[in-house]
Order: sequence, then structure tokens, then C-alpha cells
Amino acid sequence: MTLDRAVMAFAGVMIIISLVLSQIHSPYWLLFTAFVGLNLLQASFTGICPAAMIFKKLGVKSGSAF
Repeated sequence: MTLDRAVMAFAGVMIIISLVLSQIHSPYWLLFTAFVGLNLLQASFTGICPAAMIFKKLGVKSGSAF
């Protein structure tokens, strides 16, 4: 798995988890969904992604985006 796919998979899992938690526990979990979306948006403009940095330190091989 490349870094790009790991970041997209991680973001997708976080969004699904927050959506499930918003239905089960509290609608305030939707704020976490918004945070993930905003982080993806800023990473598309700046090329800086905290999750990509962490995955890179964990040894995931680089992809074309990060």
C-alpha cells in the first residue's frame, strides 16, 4: 500500500466511524467529519498532510501525491 492510498483509507475510515458515532451517540461527532474533510481540502492545496507525515514515519512507501 502506498502513502496516498493509506491516507485515503484512513480518512475514509475516520469519516465512517464519525458518522456511525453521530447516529449512535451524539450529532456533535459530525464536527469530526467536518474536520477530516477540511484537513483533506487543505492538504490538496498545500500538500501538507499530518496523517501522511505519520504514515511516512511508520515506513509506508511514498506515493505520487505525498
